[in-house]
Amino acid sequence: MKIKNYKGTYAYQCDIGMVRKTNEDRVKGMVNSFNNVLLVVADGMGGHKKGEYASNEVVTFLSKEFKRKARFTSFFDAHFWLCSTVKKINKNIFNLQDNNEDYRGMGSTICVALIYKRRLMVLNAGDSRCYVLKNNKLEQITEDQTYVRYLINSGQINEKEALTHPKRHYLTNAIGLFPTFSYDLNIYDYHGESLFLCSDGLYNNVSFSDIEANLRSNNSVDDKINSLVNLANYNGGTDNISCILWESLDDQSK
Repeated sequence: MKIKNYKGTYAYQCDIGMVRKTNEDRVKGMVNSFNNVLLVVADGMGGHKKGEYASNEVVTFLSKEFKRKARFTSFFDAHFWLCSTVKKINKNIFNLQDNNEDYRGMGSTICVALIYKRRLMVLNAGDSRCYVLKNNKLEQITEDQTYVRYLINSGQINEKEALTHPKRHYLTNAIGLFPTFSYDLNIYDYHGESLFLCSDGLYNNVSFSDIEANLRSNNSVDDKINSLVNLANYNGGTDNISCILWESLDDQSK
């Protein structure tokens, strides 16, 4: 039996927000000629120039390699490609900061979704997120790699306390900080569900219920993305805002 490749549509946006003077977020979506889908969000850290370089390296290098790959011969080929590519990105960023004091301390979050036929791979480090909309219910499928998430998981604080914790923005992992790169990689069966990736500048300014309501609407993907970015800015725009939405034209999850 021939395994289908899902076709769909996507939109993304990267906004500076209302407070920051520079934009250290980057976001990108791509579909190759075999309808394999790549979605990525990166949120740079380390200050102006450093953060911008790191997040741009993540998205630019990943996009370039996806375009160069042309096609995947199997799921295992796609899996190997994703893991080896992010390791190359980590090496590029780390080597620059290790050899150039002007870039010392830089890094970036990374959240990548790769759809290959009926399989979905989601790789992340840091606190950029991936959500899936299934049966009109939104679910976060990545776990934030932050200090407060560690405190929650170890039972030291609860979810409500985490919202105002003074170290809630502290990351416990990012790409480019160390010679070797650790990350979370989860693999799912894919049946055409909608995928939404975003940086913390979006979900810290827009509630989960508002994100879900927006994605469940009948608006176009462009309108949904514009609405969420505008809402994040209306609610303070306290950080750079980046997000991307993929909707399959054949969602069998409903």
